[in-house]
Amino acid sequence: MVGSNSTLNLDADIKVKIKIQNFYGIEINDFAVSVARTAMWIAESQMWAESQNIIYSRDDFLPLDSNDSIFEGNALRMDWSEIVEPYDVNYIMGNPPFVGQSYRSNEQKQDMIDIFGKGSRETKQDYVICWYKKSLDYVSDYKNSSVKCAFVSTNSICQGECVPTFWKDMINAGVEIQFARRTFIWTNEAKNKAAVHCVIVGYSFHKINNIKELYDGGKLTKCDHINPYLVPEEDIWISSRPKRPKDKSKMTTGSPATDDGQLFLSLEEAKTMSKEYPILSKYIRPFIGAHEFLHDLNERTRYCLWFADVGDELPKIIKADHMKDRFQHIKEKRLSSSASRIKKAAETPWLFAQNRQPDTEYLVIPRHSSENREYIPIGFMDPKTIAGDATTIVYDATLEDFAILESSLHVAWMKTVAGRLKSDYRYSSSVYYNFPMPKLTNELKEKLEKSAEGILNARANHPSLSLADMYKELLMPSDLRDAYRKNDKLIL
Repeated sequence: MVGSNSTLNLDADIKVKIKIQNFYGIEINDFAVSVARTAMWIAESQMWAESQNIIYSRDDFLPLDSNDSIFEGNALRMDWSEIVEPYDVNYIMGNPPFVGQSYRSNEQKQDMIDIFGKGSRETKQDYVICWYKKSLDYVSDYKNSSVKCAFVSTNSICQGECVPTFWKDMINAGVEIQFARRTFIWTNEAKNKAAVHCVIVGYSFHKINNIKELYDGGKLTKCDHINPYLVPEEDIWISSRPKRPKDKSKMTTGSPATDDGQLFLSLEEAKTMSKEYPILSKYIRPFIGAHEFLHDLNERTRYCLWFADVGDELPKIIKADHMKDRFQHIKEKRLSSSASRIKKAAETPWLFAQNRQPDTEYLVIPRHSSENREYIPIGFMDPKTIAGDATTIVYDATLEDFAILESSLHVAWMKTVAGRLKSDYRYSSSVYYNFPMPKLTNELKEKLEKSAEGILNARANHPSLSLADMYKELLMPSDLRDAYRKNDKLIL
């Protein structure tokens, strides 16, 4: 936090008014507190060196006893007003921790509840949003606040479900985004440290009639408004629909196994097990996750044990020595889970934790797709092939569905509203269910079917290529690219 309502007067009799005491900070780590104080002293020393020649001052900032405004503690549990009153503050800025829901400590989980309330949808979002809400609460009693804020954050806060759950409340409370830096990769020199995909959001607590600035790589866009998706457009809230629209096919994620690998087989294991235990051969099914779909579609490398329709043979299979240890392992693993539905699934360890497998031909979409692909690789699948939860599946999918999902228009929509894993797109049913669709005439449906067949036939012309290879931007076969261009023209 920076507090200063003074200006710099260069009159020889007036001293510099912006001093180290104008800056306040909160840090939970004691060593980082010492580093911050030292950094402030260094900055003050540098400032004096530059200022003395301008204002002809001979003052010395020594001894180092002036910096007592960096506080140690949990910023989410401290009363910021006890450090500095909001009406004395100009700016709030920082780089709070990024911690997803499944990685939070018990203390951090409690922080989320304290900030947003128990059971609120926001508690499923990244921990970093607590600082946004804390800053709003800090100035809520200070009407017409001129405080400006900016935080470095994980890019997930401006994607997917976080926008209609968290940002909608912030915007309705009067927050206005003044500038933003769209997704960029932030790395450091630590060994084995993964790159972090970040955004920077600068905002104020009241409407300011000025031009907003949106940065994307080296490009600057000046605009009248920036919405929480970090797009220079009006505020639109894309949220999950409670019911599937009548004009859309059913879409969901594939079946989660939650089995610690015990229901899965390699190609060699599948062959051996079928030969040694013929009774199991009809329960060994090809399995497809996102990786298998993108890389191994032409040569299946992964199989699973699928006992959803086992019937009267179940007792014999459960008691078999070669299966008993597998089922016991799964049972113990599921019982150790904190989720009640997973514990319930321990009663049937021979089954996937949830069965979402269609009984007719269905469409497969990888749940995560590279940001570098111009189109999303999707495809039709036989119901005997089991789809895992790393995929999104469409029941009773039509060729029209395929043509629409494979269009550049739909991809542009997805890139705007979908969540992401790092910078890869995370596809979900809310992306498709909210996609604006005109009513299709029979004539349009026929054209879409032919367009979809054109894409599928072009793929079939290259059996030696995996989908991952086929959809690399610079390597897409010319006939496939031509089929996509025709499909785009039709959809538009």
